[in-house]
Amino acid sequence: MGDRGTSNHSEVTDFILIGFKVRAELHILLFLLFLLVYAMTLLGNVGMMAIIITDPRLNTPMYFFLGNLSFIDLFYSSVIAPKAMINFWSESKSISFAGCVTQLFLFVLFIVTEGFLLAAMAYDRFIAICNPLLYSVHMSARLCAQLVAGSYFCGCITSVLQTSMTFTLSFCACWATDHFYCDDRPLQRLSCSDLLVQKMVSFSLSGIIILPTIIVIIVSYLYIVSTVLKIRSTEGRKKAFSTCSSHLGVVGILYSAGTFMYLTPDTFPELSKMAPLCYILVTPMLNPLIYSLRNKDVKEALNKLLEKKSTIL
Repeated sequence: MGDRGTSNHSEVTDFILIGFKVRAELHILLFLLFLLVYAMTLLGNVGMMAIIITDPRLNTPMYFFLGNLSFIDLFYSSVIAPKAMINFWSESKSISFAGCVTQLFLFVLFIVTEGFLLAAMAYDRFIAICNPLLYSVHMSARLCAQLVAGSYFCGCITSVLQTSMTFTLSFCACWATDHFYCDDRPLQRLSCSDLLVQKMVSFSLSGIIILPTIIVIIVSYLYIVSTVLKIRSTEGRKKAFSTCSSHLGVVGILYSAGTFMYLTPDTFPELSKMAPLCYILVTPMLNPLIYSLRNKDVKEALNKLLEKKSTIL
């Protein structure tokens, strides 16, 4: 079974997720850390969606995108974090073959969708600041729905291609993957197959996903900055930059962590486990805080919702 090329992926019943190579007693600390951050992620993103859905004043394209961002953050962190927490206590640290396929598929689906959604949000801010009088015309409900649907479509296509390419590989006798979730790079290290085609496809997909979204974001913000600098009112400039800086902060964390992870050489596997923590746990936790604390409308809607609940109680 260990001979090169003789093991087929259909013989694999499960994989072992090695996780973090730390002392056993530190697993408790990691579990508590994951639990705390994941609980805050659930609370923040569910709360953000509830506020956006229940307050009619937030029925605008910006908050439509923001609600979808919270939905995506909630679900892709849920794809990874619960299983990782279970494995901190488990001796076997195993995940079934089907579970591994599902985890990789859903993770790629949501993370790619978020990349395109962030580009759509940058375009929305560009229209709002550079063409405010035509904002309602350009950013119609139909266009917003199409942009979100297109983001999910691109995420789904990418996920299908990436997952199918990864799990059509032949795996060697050792099925212990040096990561805390099923990702394509550590899974490819277990393969006995020639990885040239897989690496070319992965590289092409990364280029197709990253380049267009980065270009849209950069071009949108170049126009935004140019327009904001022309605003004579200091208060107006401050308000515009405040709204945009929240979005840029989210984009910066997501793309810098992703770039760091995929540019880290395979000789440093522990480093490649740190970057995913940013977009699996940290970013989904911070997004609701970033947008709510820096957004007057969201804070007012939250206060209104809390007042309603206190009145009912």
